Amino acid sequence: MNALTPYAAFFMRLAVGGVFLVHGVSKFHRGIPVTTAFLHDIGFPFAVVFAIILIAVETIGAACVVLGIFTRLWALCMALEMLVAILAVKLPHSGNIELEGLLFAGAITLVALGDGPLSVAVKFKHGGSYG
Repeated sequence: MNALTPYAAFFMRLAVGGVFLVHGVSKFHRGIPVTTAFLHDIGFPFAVVFAIILIAVETIGAACVVLGIFTRLWALCMALEMLVAILAVKLPHSGNIELEGLLFAGAITLVALGDGPLSVAVKFKHGGSYG
């Protein structure tokens, strides 16, 4: 293991969480009705429920991932979201899956790596101290 390996989670958290956050803020500003309409138009069942879930994962979850709070849990949610996006949205419509594939791989990597040493959660894991 090289000296930078422990910090891989930090860079992955910034990349994956940052992209999800940008998309989530966009959905948040457009509102639940617009996200619901998109999901309904592509034939997604329970569109209102899934619109709320998408917005939550892509805003609250993404912010938590960037900060390193409950990273594994939120990254798993993100991986599942990307898997559904690939299988239910992109592939049936012959869409490109590059972004979703990279986000899926990054989210799975975060499930494996966890928060990493440069996270807000480190303070709580060590009883309030960094030593």
